[in-house]
Amino acid sequence: MAKEKLPQHFQKLQKDYPDFMQAAADLGKAVREAGPLDEKTVNLIQMAAAATARLEGGVHSHARRALAAGATVEEVRHALIVLASTIGFPSVATALSWVSDLDAA
Repeated sequence: MAKEKLPQHFQKLQKDYPDFMQAAADLGKAVREAGPLDEKTVNLIQMAAAATARLEGGVHSHARRALAAGATVEEVRHALIVLASTIGFPSVATALSWVSDLDAA
């Protein structure tokens, strides 16, 4: 899988606020290492959280990361479908369409 291209705005934040962005990266690393969940599971959870907040970029990013960590396309889609009783069908359908964007990329 190709390395994810970072959004321009994110790259600008890294350039303009390197200390802040490093602190955010360090926090992300610390929370990933704080427990027993593997990288695939962590990214599926974060993708689901992004879907509940309707954050398209977050869904894209964490779906890509989950796939890179060994998740199957079916696992990515299932992680979204199981949200239907919590966030509703329209939100799940939207998130599934965002994951489908990855097929076209």
